[in-house]
Amino acid sequence: MIACIANARRRLFYRPAEEMSPISPKPDPQVTAQAVARLPAARSRSSAALPDGPTDGQIAPALLAWYDRHARVLPWRVGPADRAAGVKPDPYLVWLSEIMLQQTTVQAVKTYFEAFSRRWPTVEALAAAETEDVMKAWAGLGYYSRARNLKKCADTVANELGGRFPQTEDGLRALPGIGPYTAAAIAAIAFDVPAAVVDGNIERVFTRLHEIGTPLPSAKGEIRAHVARATPGERPGDFAQALMDLGSSICTPKRPACALCPLDGPCAARAEGRQEEFPVKPAKKAKPVRRGAAFVAERDDGAVLLVKRQDKGLLGGMTGLPTSNWTVRGDGATGPGAAPFAAAWRAKGVVSHVFTHFELRLEVFHAVVTGDSDHPGWWSARDSIAGEALPTVMKKALAAALPDLF
Repeated sequence: MIACIANARRRLFYRPAEEMSPISPKPDPQVTAQAVARLPAARSRSSAALPDGPTDGQIAPALLAWYDRHARVLPWRVGPADRAAGVKPDPYLVWLSEIMLQQTTVQAVKTYFEAFSRRWPTVEALAAAETEDVMKAWAGLGYYSRARNLKKCADTVANELGGRFPQTEDGLRALPGIGPYTAAAIAAIAFDVPAAVVDGNIERVFTRLHEIGTPLPSAKGEIRAHVARATPGERPGDFAQALMDLGSSICTPKRPACALCPLDGPCAARAEGRQEEFPVKPAKKAKPVRRGAAFVAERDDGAVLLVKRQDKGLLGGMTGLPTSNWTVRGDGATGPGAAPFAAAWRAKGVVSHVFTHFELRLEVFHAVVTGDSDHPGWWSARDSIAGEALPTVMKKALAAALPDLF
């Protein structure tokens, strides 16, 4: 049994050395080795786990001991050994990662983060970039208002704050695109402020620990109060990241690996075998379906007509195809009669894309046109389309009309 658990630990937490990002801080190996020696020694689960019925203030020691051994290697993170060696997180990289991670998975963010941080390694560099270049680099990551606010925030920090991010939650919340959660995460991780950081992973951990039966989102205040009491004065940034890692790798939504959890002893839901019942969520409402039409105009040389969407609203400021005027709240016109100009439009099927609050179904039409149309926009050559700031739904429509394009 002990061997099985050891093997499971290795499978869950082993990270090959080649996964280390080239942009991660590189402390002196000798200093890091000394720092590792100062970290708490590895303990068996029976000694590291908490006794039954702990207060929130007792959680940190066991959790941090677990994190010191099993922290995920992420390109934006300064790991516990490096922190002990004196390496400090770069607030710019912490901010960049937290904005990208909003409603997006770690796996999806890694590539974008590395591309952004290489191209714009400082907040001043990002502020000096053209907005269109930032939108193009963001294309495919979704939630495009984040990209617009990313650029506005960089402009504010670089031009009004001397390139320095505020070190308090209130100061951070005053910046474009930063809400309560993001402000707390940046304050804790970048500046070691003992802020209560609560994301979806942390909600799951604490609703199970305390068997909180209040449905989300009503339970958020209660959860945050528990997290605030549990957050230590020392290493609050590591504590927040440890909770994130615990929720991501151990305290998962389905089939949590409770036998490997450093907090399984005091977990109320675990004691009753009810882990997967928490957090309690209200019944999901069916998403409304919105309908519209998209038009792929192709020139004789293969170039495709693209337009810039209005700055406000869903997909604001992004590159797109001519479409009918669908919105979050209503349908747009459908059929070839909704086309932006007369041409031999041919139906190419329907594409579907699910946004946060609704599903969009677009009828796709294609036409080959001779010469330029009088429709506002520009003709993008086939070999340039991959570099355009096209959101996923527009790529789906293009692929439906031109299957060999991507």
